[in-house]
Amino acid sequence: MSVACGVECVLVFGCARWLWKRCTYIGSYDSATWPSATAVEFEPVPRVCRIILAIYEPDLKNPQHYQPANGYRLNPDWVVKRVSYLETEGHAPPYIIYVDHDNREIVMAVRGLNLAKESDYKLLLDNKLGRQMFDGGYVHHGLLKSAVWLLNKESETLKRLWEENGSEYGMVFAGHSLGSGVVSLLSILVVNHRERLGGIPKEKIRCYAIAPARCMSLNLAVKYANVIHSIVLQDDFLPRTATPLEDIFKSIFCLPCLLFLVCLRDTFIPEDRKLRDPRRLYAPGRMYHIVERKFCRCGRFPPEVRTAIPVDGRFEHIVLSCNTTADHAIIWIEREAEKALQLMKDQDSTKTVTVPPTVQKFERLKTIEKEHKDALERAVSLNVPHAVDTAEKEPSENNEGEAASTSNGNKEAEAEAASSTVSKPSGGRLNWEEVVEKLLKKSQTDGDKHIDEDTNVPH
Repeated sequence: MSVACGVECVLVFGCARWLWKRCTYIGSYDSATWPSATAVEFEPVPRVCRIILAIYEPDLKNPQHYQPANGYRLNPDWVVKRVSYLETEGHAPPYIIYVDHDNREIVMAVRGLNLAKESDYKLLLDNKLGRQMFDGGYVHHGLLKSAVWLLNKESETLKRLWEENGSEYGMVFAGHSLGSGVVSLLSILVVNHRERLGGIPKEKIRCYAIAPARCMSLNLAVKYANVIHSIVLQDDFLPRTATPLEDIFKSIFCLPCLLFLVCLRDTFIPEDRKLRDPRRLYAPGRMYHIVERKFCRCGRFPPEVRTAIPVDGRFEHIVLSCNTTADHAIIWIEREAEKALQLMKDQDSTKTVTVPPTVQKFERLKTIEKEHKDALERAVSLNVPHAVDTAEKEPSENNEGEAASTSNGNKEAEAEAASSTVSKPSGGRLNWEEVVEKLLKKSQTDGDKHIDEDTNVPH
């Protein structure tokens, strides 16, 4: 009897300890060791959030949903194209193409999930864990198909805009929630097929994934951290939930129960086992974490932004909080990002300036490049699948011209490497025909009847 009582006490104590640790875990712990972001690198975030919000407006000249009191305002005359659900025919969420002449950017923004639209659910459900290999890793099949459709649909428009406005303009892809997964994979396609946008340099391409979905394997998330920037507000559930997207949104009306069960399940999965699973999907790129709440403290505090390219511990812990869904809302993310940016600018203005701003920007750029290199090496040391090839073949931005000239001198070898499979990396380049052919073949094998002629590559 005493032995049984002892076992019960141990079990009760263990469960109580686990429950205490999980219930007291807050979102700020994920980035506790990260350095603070700078105002220069974080400045585009509130701006792209407002461009995404413009997709929801029926009339851009008379906005109804959200009118910012200060800061950046979208100019309706610079909107090149607005595409609705009717025009996308279920291939992608609605999006907007906007030329921001003030900041010299060409922006394609994609909205998040619409709970009332069946086409968004079809896009999410078009996936099975480990179904789609891509560029040496795994990605969400439905989101990749949507990204391919978007590039086929709008590549000529984006190319024309970039050529008309001059080479000093950058190309920005932005999305929220479901749209963040689409633009993240679209950015990878564009980076590997820059000739479709007029040969735009890689350093001119940027992606901002707001409240990002887990859409790519860890090696790809680290490899493209110099292009893709993910923004997470405090306790947001989506970047932390390793459960496939289709399971999350099938259970959207019982989300707290699902999050608790996922939290319980992940407790018993060792960290090294998670890292060794090549099919496990992650939030993409460099992470920017907006932190505004503290443990056992009520209310919101002045937000601060922390940034890093994490490899192990990339938002792996579910936060059991009443704010997990509220922190996913684009309007809250925009407001807190704007507050954080203003605080960073105020802090910079109060500091004694001893170094010219151009020198500060150059030093920060070097730091970012070094962080990316260190993250690639960290992935190799942790035995992340396919990370060796990623680290060996990822060229730095400074050496991109040299890498391009080398690849031009070895076109035959590159073509031979690219013709093997889509999943095999080929010096940072993917064969476009292979990408589309693989998607078409995969969809036909699985009995997908929703692909039309627009998915084919134009010759």
